[in-house]
Amino acid sequence: MQRKFKFFVNGERVEVDGDGDMPLLWALRDKLGITGPKYGCGSGICRACTCHLDGEEVQTCQVPLSECRNKRVTTIEGLADGDQLHPVQQAWIDADVGQCGFCQPGQIMTAVALLERTSEPSDADIAAIENMCRCGTYVRIREAIKAAAAGDVGTPDDPPDNDKPDKPGKPDNPGKSQDRGKGGKPDVGEPEESVEEPSEPDDSVIGGIGSSVG
Repeated sequence: MQRKFKFFVNGERVEVDGDGDMPLLWALRDKLGITGPKYGCGSGICRACTCHLDGEEVQTCQVPLSECRNKRVTTIEGLADGDQLHPVQQAWIDADVGQCGFCQPGQIMTAVALLERTSEPSDADIAAIENMCRCGTYVRIREAIKAAAAGDVGTPDDPPDNDKPDKPGKPDNPGKSQDRGKGGKPDVGEPEESVEEPSEPDDSVIGGIGSSVG
């Protein structure tokens, strides 16, 4: 029987028509167009769909709409404060965690829940996380969680790749030869018009996070 269910998603009140036993994940993705939480196993094992329900970590493929009335759902899309990333999101970028990115929204939501329970998680606390990562980035996930707990994270305006030095061996004017004087040094004359180097694509994990949300 179709019914209307009202609850909050990332701070906004929403209304969803559906059966009471419809999984929250279906409502988020198919009804509301929120694609951060992913469908993986459908049985709560892989935890790619992890979100927060009234602040508690849940697997949305296992939560029926009937349990969501007037409750607050937070997905990966609701973590950032405008352009300011959540510290755990920034730690993920700093540690270059993401590979395919599919499981990362669930990984991040689980890490946030852990740090809300304990500000200084032990190795055992982190090892108890059951989210699956088929790319095997568990070591970097551990590093990112510890960095976020310690407050040792960068800022969105200063991603890790921005301070890389220019690659050596590239001439100022690719494809143009320079006249050489004695000793092989360029003759000094009118300065040549500089040619702007093409910017290199951003290969940091922020691209992975962006794609995982899409």
